[in-house]
Amino acid sequence: MPTYVISTAKDITHELRARIVESITAIHSVKATAPRYFVQVIFNKVEPGSIFIGGEAASPDYVWVRADIRAGRTPEQKARMLRRIMQETSDILAISDQDVWVYISDIPAHGVLEFGNVLPEPGDEEKWLASLPSDLREKLRKAV
Repeated sequence: MPTYVISTAKDITHELRARIVESITAIHSVKATAPRYFVQVIFNKVEPGSIFIGGEAASPDYVWVRADIRAGRTPEQKARMLRRIMQETSDILAISDQDVWVYISDIPAHGVLEFGNVLPEPGDEEKWLASLPSDLREKLRKAV
């Protein structure tokens, strides 16, 4: 958590995926003040003609970014995240910012289990991390 799922019919190279992953990870870490080791990015390639808007096939250039994040961020934080993800994704892929659709949905921390543990409330990550087994704690710290 957070989990960012990127869906598109567009071919995205490994290099571009890596740039998007770094961008989203950095944005979330800074704007949502969350550890980098929580950020997950998943790419879903969809067949052209399998996404529709208003009954018509969507442009294959469109990119959808769906984020499920822990609740507790302000509307201002989320607005900054939405704008930056849109702008940086459109820059990386060399597409119009109008072709990048970004959604952020809140999930209560108590509704998510990862690494074998229910997640902490935003701001309680260090206490949560300290409660984990030492091998997992070290693995996560290396990801920071």
